[in-house]
Amino acid sequence: MLKSITKRPRALALAAALVGSTALAGCMTATPYQPATSSSRAGYWDEQIESNRYRVSFSGNSLTARDTVERYLLYRAAELTVQHGDDHFILVDRNTETRTDTYRTPGYGGGYYGGGPWGYWSPSWRFYRGPRWGWRSWSPFMDDPFWNDRDWDYRTVRQYEATAEIVTGRGPKPTTNVRAFDAREVLSRLGPSIKMPEQR
Repeated sequence: MLKSITKRPRALALAAALVGSTALAGCMTATPYQPATSSSRAGYWDEQIESNRYRVSFSGNSLTARDTVERYLLYRAAELTVQHGDDHFILVDRNTETRTDTYRTPGYGGGYYGGGPWGYWSPSWRFYRGPRWGWRSWSPFMDDPFWNDRDWDYRTVRQYEATAEIVTGRGPKPTTNVRAFDAREVLSRLGPSIKMPEQR
């Protein structure tokens, strides 16, 4: 009787994790070209610094590739330029930041019996098990580092955010500046590769 009671919290936690991950996987797609919102930073945002100077940013989720984030940033810079009645923009500064997180599966946390004395957190250590096995983790509640062959799957998730400061101007772009872009040409060339949000 005691055995079935102690297994119940672990089974419920596993079931909840599976249902949640299945639902999340079903609706997760790469960030489309859209404005960021107060509830989600994924998308573009910009702010005016001076009359013709702007800071532009595009942030993607874990399924959005780095080159996509950087392409969407250029597209937004061109779009913003045209919206303000200008013809070209110059990239004064540009940077792409990477946020990296690593997850372990099964990773709902905790020990065998409801998480042990630490709740659903448990102490763990990383160790190198040789070229064949690579880096492994050991928890006193979950696995033995040397004799237990539990194979944990490790997943590294990267998210990218590209930012730039641009100066816009009217007339043809300066031909001597390699950081100068014709805004309408950028819109025309990149437009077919820009994925807009699905209409609901």
